[in-house]
Amino acid sequence: MKSTAWPLVHAERAALADDLAHLTAAEWETPSLCTELTVREVLAHLTASARLNPVRWLAGVIRCRFDFDKQVAVRLAEQLGATPGETLERFRQAVTSTTKPPLPVLALLGETVVHGQDIRRPLGIVHDHPVETLTRVAAYYAGTDLVVLAKGRIDGLRLVADDGPFTAGSGSGALVSGSTLALIMAMTGRAAYCDDLRGEGVALLRERSTAGGPPPEVRRPERP
Repeated sequence: MKSTAWPLVHAERAALADDLAHLTAAEWETPSLCTELTVREVLAHLTASARLNPVRWLAGVIRCRFDFDKQVAVRLAEQLGATPGETLERFRQAVTSTTKPPLPVLALLGETVVHGQDIRRPLGIVHDHPVETLTRVAAYYAGTDLVVLAKGRIDGLRLVADDGPFTAGSGSGALVSGSTLALIMAMTGRAAYCDDLRGEGVALLRERSTAGGPPPEVRRPERP
């Protein structure tokens, strides 16, 4: 059965492509929130994720000698293109793709939301995500450390969204409240979003978000 999350993935990709349609050359080189990558490089990573099936993923992992970070960097470089316009066009062509690495579809949805914000926030772009989409993503990350540490980062805390039904953690945990989007971004290691949260648990969440440095799940590809 086709996952009910795919239409949400496609909607998030389409919205991101539209938001980036008129960037200047300088804006494409803006540092993102993700590990020293520019917004253009993060977009190329999202394209790679939409074009990588399990067979190609495994072949790449073997070729990179099970260095998963290197595999991600290689695939990013494949989709970067010669110009920002080409980077965006490659992403547009992948908007409705249902190809994916061996991950749950919800992981792809989370990746699109989170990396979309890695791009938008430094550019000052505001996007109104549907609360049902954000609630599904938040619930997914609160229950897993697959791909990116999230469940472990909120251990002992109580998360409460003030714009939707999402909650996580025990009643005795230190409270962290705010928008569902800010909670998602903070629990996936984006410490900048802790500024948008409140409660006695925010300081601990910020510490956990910064302890290991910037979000590590994507790294800059090697340059020739």
